[in-house]
Amino acid sequence: MFTGLIERVGEVESVRQSAAGRELRIRAPFDDLVAGESIAVNGACLTVRSFGEGWFEAAAVTTTLERTTIGDWKTGTRLNIERALRANDRLGGHIVQGHVDCVGVVVEREVLGDALLIDVSVPPSMEPLFVLHGSIAVDGVSLTVNDIKPRALQLSLIDYTLRHTTLGDLRPGSRVHVEADVIAKHVRRLLEPYLRETTALNSVTDFSLEH
Repeated sequence: MFTGLIERVGEVESVRQSAAGRELRIRAPFDDLVAGESIAVNGACLTVRSFGEGWFEAAAVTTTLERTTIGDWKTGTRLNIERALRANDRLGGHIVQGHVDCVGVVVEREVLGDALLIDVSVPPSMEPLFVLHGSIAVDGVSLTVNDIKPRALQLSLIDYTLRHTTLGDLRPGSRVHVEADVIAKHVRRLLEPYLRETTALNSVTDFSLEH
């Protein structure tokens, strides 16, 4: 589990294909990693396979590649990195699982006063999971939904976030990992049977009224 508070900005040093999947060597200034630990890289939970002074390696399998932008990463790609939450750590952001729900696309970028506004398009199926001023993770960064537009979310990025993450690099067309609040996902799952029942009842009622 993670919090969405980025510890370091790392950089892809090399990429290769192996039996383990798409293997990435990432430069990051950690000196106490452990083989097998979970680490969030742009919000995608990966496993540390090996490590050395100032670097670690992780691999992404086919399923992960299909659901993320990892297949686009190449030498020099900058990445937001967060290590897993300790039980006694402060939960300064929100609960982030490192499970990417969808890949969003930046559609607009606007500077407004001391904030950078970023609009990210998301699939319609994701929209019920977002609420105004609720939590969202974008490329692993815990953020607040600033506005909800038709098929897009607006994020307001402050100076600290721009200086300590890669989000300041986003431009229209940039693809990003989006993870909805896990609480919203569980609530929607619990309500699904009732929503289906209501939809079916409304369909029967509409049919009766028409005939």
